[in-house]
Amino acid sequence: MEGGVILRYICIVGLFAIVGNNWGFEIEGVDGAGECGQLDPEVLAYKLAPCAAAAQDKNVEVPPNCCALMQKVRTSCLCAIILSKEAKSLGITPVVAVTIPKRCKIAGRPRGYKCGAYVVQA
Repeated sequence: MEGGVILRYICIVGLFAIVGNNWGFEIEGVDGAGECGQLDPEVLAYKLAPCAAAAQDKNVEVPPNCCALMQKVRTSCLCAIILSKEAKSLGITPVVAVTIPKRCKIAGRPRGYKCGAYVVQA
């Protein structure tokens, strides 16, 4: 009986972590094996929809809501999203997309980070 209570508690905490992450909350200490934790970069590509035009054309101004999202995404996760099949199907150009953190003027952004065949600009 006691094992059932512990299992229920673990399930509830896990559900909260998954739902929280899917709603865009960052929960410290909740992480998974992949670049984006337990979340699929293919699905996360849609969360960056405000960045789509700026990720296709380097001459398009990056919208403020895109820059706000960029500050919340780990570089390794952003890289996984940019290189995902879904991003490619949405017309995202990786060589342009990796310039978004610089174009947003994000302080402390990684410089020279290798993202597949692309390098995040300084």
